[in-house]
Amino acid sequence: MYGSGLRHASARSLTFDAWLFHTGIPTLTALARKFPDQPIVLDHCGGPLGLGYWASRRDEVLADWRRDIRELARCENVMIKLGGLGMRVNGFDFHKRERPPTSEELAAAWRPYIVTCIEAFGPKRAMFESNFPVDKLSGSYAVYWNAFKRLAASASADEKAQLFRETARAFYRLPRLSGPFREPGR
Repeated sequence: MYGSGLRHASARSLTFDAWLFHTGIPTLTALARKFPDQPIVLDHCGGPLGLGYWASRRDEVLADWRRDIRELARCENVMIKLGGLGMRVNGFDFHKRERPPTSEELAAAWRPYIVTCIEAFGPKRAMFESNFPVDKLSGSYAVYWNAFKRLAASASADEKAQLFRETARAFYRLPRLSGPFREPGR
């Protein structure tokens, strides 16, 4: 089913963005292994679920998700987008609060996911993403990017360049911009 579509994408030198929930990561891993020359990016940190059946199983979800993310990262043709965690399906419930979260609160909640992804894929295969307007449910654009900057605070300047622009530029074959780079939210 998926193989046919990826064969066509590969023949046309197209990339493949995969948006799925954490339960589908092993299927994506198998697909990435079947098509090792196909560039694939996993969106939204692999969609760790936190609603319904999964709401009371956050520790179980995190453990399963971590295992599957680390296995997927062994596929050199796969990259990961760091973000998308503000959606309702992730179960952080920031949208239910009287006041929106601060960048510190978002960074604290998302740290286990973002750090795992960066450790597994490395900065050259991980990229911060904007999932707006969908993520607006849980916070503002500036607060999100400030949370990402907090999460990348211990990274070197080169690693930050990879995480915030160069990985995306390389994956999507975008031209380099002329002029100085300005961090989002400044």
